Amino acid sequence: MFAASPPAAGFLRLPSRPRLEIIVRMLSPTPPLLRWSTDSAPAGERMDYWIEAVCECFLEMHVTSAMPDHFAAELVSAPLGALQINRVSGSAQDVYRTPRALARSKQDYYYLLCKDDTPWSAAHRSRHARLLPGDLLLIDSRHCYEFHFEHTCNTLSIELPTAWVEQWLPDPARICGRRLNGQEGFGAALSAFARALLPEMALAPTAPAALLTDQLGALLALAGGGEAPRTSEGAALHARIEATIRERHAEPGLTAATVAMGLDIGERSLHRALAGRGATFARQLMACRVDVARRLLADRRFDHLTVAEIGRRVGLPDASHFVRIYRQGTGLTPAAWRRAHAAGQVGAARSGQGAGR
Repeated sequence: MFAASPPAAGFLRLPSRPRLEIIVRMLSPTPPLLRWSTDSAPAGERMDYWIEAVCECFLEMHVTSAMPDHFAAELVSAPLGALQINRVSGSAQDVYRTPRALARSKQDYYYLLCKDDTPWSAAHRSRHARLLPGDLLLIDSRHCYEFHFEHTCNTLSIELPTAWVEQWLPDPARICGRRLNGQEGFGAALSAFARALLPEMALAPTAPAALLTDQLGALLALAGGGEAPRTSEGAALHARIEATIRERHAEPGLTAATVAMGLDIGERSLHRALAGRGATFARQLMACRVDVARRLLADRRFDHLTVAEIGRRVGLPDASHFVRIYRQGTGLTPAAWRRAHAAGQVGAARSGQGAGR
């Protein structure tokens, strides 16, 4: 990846390669937003500069275009925990990772790709996939692949460390190169969630990075068709996890790894147990927090507490984030829900709705 000494606040243009525009936005203490663009390069040289940018940010690959003289593209990238969120936009192109590139690679990753504007096609692990807008594709950079973007290359590409993927998927090779249907089931949930993970959002995430990456991993496991324990042992483990989440929900920044450690189990076992009940750690935690907040708001003994204080007591110290989560779970803001409940206007069914149940 491109790296630079921390610049002053604002924008800094770095002359890493002649005329290839590389802009870094650094607003300390947030990580940098990296942007590669061909805009400042002469039209006839943009393809060469773009190949350099792709190799700099991702891996060594080869890119071709049917109209190189009219080529334009941009890549924006930012870290989210252990992951890297990349947004690529620009002209139609074909991308190849060849045996020669594999031999020269020093680092390898998985990538989760999602394109939401036009169809495209890919070949990977002896599989050929035709992908529709919203579909997803998981690839392993230790193997050759090719992408064919016939109209635009506007794509979200999430860089996933190999150890991270193998924590969530017992056999990643089973789904690499296969189309993950982004139109229905858990594939639709994964597609919607992944497309919300923009580089700009990664600089100021609405929830802890660990919570967001956990959610992505759990949805990837569900969309990939991973099996979870359904035996009585699995039910007992799920009950233990649920009880621990309820006991510790008030801890800000609570993560699946922390809960798993407290239960003396692996994080993967925790996620698989939840997946067996159609749940994820993030949804279970937020459901618990909204449920407890609802009970506090309904209890007249706590009328003296502000909405912000109730949010803090359920592990959501950011008042605006608490309001947003509560509205998603109940359809009302905490203050509006409290007033409606006091007036007898909140029915039992609505009051028990919960977040993400």
